[in-house]
Amino acid sequence: MRCVLLVPVCFLVACAGSMPALRPAAPAPAPSSPGVSEQAPRAEAVESSGAASTEEVARALSTTVEVARLVSGGSSLRASHLGFLGTPSRAAALIVERAVQLVGVKQLGRVDRSVPDDCSGLVRLAYMKGGIDLVNHGFLNGENAVSAIYRRAKDRGALHQRRPRPGDLVFFQETYDRNRDGKRNDGMTHIAVVEAVELDGTVTFIHRGSKGIARSRMNLLFPRTHRAGQSGPVLNDFLRAASKGQRAWLTGELFVGFASPTL
Repeated sequence: MRCVLLVPVCFLVACAGSMPALRPAAPAPAPSSPGVSEQAPRAEAVESSGAASTEEVARALSTTVEVARLVSGGSSLRASHLGFLGTPSRAAALIVERAVQLVGVKQLGRVDRSVPDDCSGLVRLAYMKGGIDLVNHGFLNGENAVSAIYRRAKDRGALHQRRPRPGDLVFFQETYDRNRDGKRNDGMTHIAVVEAVELDGTVTFIHRGSKGIARSRMNLLFPRTHRAGQSGPVLNDFLRAASKGQRAWLTGELFVGFASPTL
């Protein structure tokens, strides 16, 4: 039997706590559209504390992330391999399997016309594979699908902010200007399915973005950091593009919570 050396999450949190506070970079012009913006400006600026340079903090970030990878033999471990996370349920495995099958699809209507061609449609299709209808509880007046699914998860005690497992839902807020008033007051606007959790805390999730169904990353240890140093791994992808008067926003900044497939 092969042994896997695990790095406790508390170690990474301790490393993060020893660094200066992080903040996003200044706004830069970018097209305004919902979903992931591949052309968004980088948000990896570090607030100066006088004790460490930007380069030193970037190196520290990169080291924190890489330590977890190195102790696992350099491999990228999936959540199903991490003993302290447990084994995903059969339903969760089916949910992830379906979501993975849909990666690369540009329009959901070409696959299944029973769901809307948006982020909620993707998670509904994935959860149907696991035998769960996410909207059979109905909608309240003026409620969007993401809010309805969030309400269902909350009512059933399935919401959490612990380390997620494959198959969990992940909720985001203010990912685009839903009411078109130029303000960040749109509430719950985006939902996705967790595919994997790396040892360094980076969550890979599958969602319906502006260019179709794709993977994105989020690391809640460094929610305001796009990349660990200039050549380090991406920790958080951009989820809301910059627009007039608004900077670009990262996945970790717009995160709300997770929900288990028991909902």
